[in-house]
Amino acid sequence: MTFFSSLYARAIAWLDRTFLRRLYPERMRWLVLRSLPFWVASLLTGLAAVGYEKLFVWAEQTSFAWLRAQPLLAFGLTPLAFLGSWLLVQRLAPAARGSGIPQVMAGIELSTPARHGYAGYLLSMKVAVVKVLSSVVLLLGGGVIGREGPTIQISAAIFRAINRLQPAGWPQLSRQIALVTGGAAGLAAAFNTPLGGIVFVVEELTQLHLTRFRMAVFTAVIIAGLTAQAVLGPYLYLGYPKVQPAEGWVQAMVVLVALTCGLAGAAFAKALLWLGNYRRRFTTLPAQAAWVAGCGLLLAGLIFLLGTDGMGTGKPIINRLLFQNDGQTAWYLFPARFVGMALSYSSGGAGGVFATSLSAGAILGDALARMAGVPVGDQNLLILVSMVSFLTGVVRSPFTAAILVLEMTDRHSAIFQLLLSGLLAQGVSALVDQHSFYEHLKKAFVRETLAQPLPASAATSI
Repeated sequence: MTFFSSLYARAIAWLDRTFLRRLYPERMRWLVLRSLPFWVASLLTGLAAVGYEKLFVWAEQTSFAWLRAQPLLAFGLTPLAFLGSWLLVQRLAPAARGSGIPQVMAGIELSTPARHGYAGYLLSMKVAVVKVLSSVVLLLGGGVIGREGPTIQISAAIFRAINRLQPAGWPQLSRQIALVTGGAAGLAAAFNTPLGGIVFVVEELTQLHLTRFRMAVFTAVIIAGLTAQAVLGPYLYLGYPKVQPAEGWVQAMVVLVALTCGLAGAAFAKALLWLGNYRRRFTTLPAQAAWVAGCGLLLAGLIFLLGTDGMGTGKPIINRLLFQNDGQTAWYLFPARFVGMALSYSSGGAGGVFATSLSAGAILGDALARMAGVPVGDQNLLILVSMVSFLTGVVRSPFTAAILVLEMTDRHSAIFQLLLSGLLAQGVSALVDQHSFYEHLKKAFVRETLAQPLPASAATSI
C-alpha cells in the first residue's frame, strides 16, 4: 500500500503542479484535489460493475445450458457449487458471505476515528475478490441469487482502497463518506439507475445530512453510470413494458397487491433471519458442510422439477411476465422461488437478494392479477407494483424500490402507483418486524467485526 500511495501522490502532485495551479483559484483547486480520488474510484467501480455483470450473465447462461441438457446433473452440480462457494468464504473472507449491503452499512458505522481499522475485515479488496468468485460459483450451480448487493460491497471496497491511498495531510473526504459514496456508485452501475443510487444512500446507507456529501455522491453516481454505459451502451435493466393508466377497480387492486406483496417480502426476510439463527447451532465444520450440501440437494430437487425457472436471478422470468403475458406461469413457482432464494442465501456463500426479490414479487403479482381476473393490459402495472412492494418488504426502502423499478422500465406514468405501493408495503411489513432485514444483519456484522483482532497497522492507516 505504501508503494501505491507514493505513486499515487506523485501523480496527483504532478497534475496539481502542471495544470490545477494554473487553471483554478486556490479554493477550487483544493476542491478538485479532494474530489479526484472519488472520480478515480467511480471510474473503477463502473468498470468492475460491468465486468462482474458479464461474468454473472455467463455463469447463469452456462448453468442453464448444463442443466437443460442434463437435468439430473443438478443433484451433483448444485451441492458441489454450494460447498465450493461456502468454502471460499469460510476459508478466505467470512465477511464476503451474503448480500454485501449489511457489510457496507456496518463499515459506515465503524468508520469513526477510534474504530476505522476494523472496516478492512468487511471491505478489503480481498473480500471483494472472494465475493465475486463465491457468487459466480454459486450461480454456476443454479443458486437463486443476484449481483446487486455484492456490487455495492465491491464498490465500497474500491472506494475504501482509493481513499486509503491518500498520503497524510492531503485534502480528502472522510472514510465514512467514501463508503457511502461507493455504495451509491455501486447500485447506480449495477442497475443503470443513477437516481436509485442517490435515493438508496439517503434512505438506507446513512443518517448523515446529504449536504455533507452531496457533490461526492452525485459525481460518483454520474461517473460510474457513464462508465458502465460506455461499455454496455445505454440500456434499461428491464426494457419498456406496456403500462396502461390505472382506472376503476384496478386502483383497488394496486392497494391489495401492495399489501400482499409487502407482507410476503417481510415474511421472506423473517424466514432468512430464522434460518440464519438456526444454522448457528452447527458449530463444527462437518456439520456446517452437511447443512450447505443439504441446501444444495434441496435446491437441486427444485431445479429438476421446475427447470431453469427454479434457478438463477429470475430476470428472464420478469421479462417473460412483462413482455409476453402468456399466462403460463405456474401458481407454485412463487413458493418454489421463495424456498430456492432462502436455500441459496442460507448456504453461506455470496449472493444478493435484490434481483431475486424483484422476480419473486413479479411472480406473485402476476398470480394475484390473474386470480382476480385483471385484463391482460392492466397486469403489467400490477407486476411492477408487486416488484416494488416485495422488495420493500425485504429491505424497507420504499422510495429506493420505487425509483429503481421506475428507472429499470422508464414507465413514468406509473410513478404514483409505485410510490404508493412502496409506502403501503413499508407500513404493512412493520407489522411483521419493526426492523429491516439489512438492519438485523448490520448489527450482527458490527458485533462480528469488533470481535476480530485489530490489524497492527490500523492505528497508523489512513
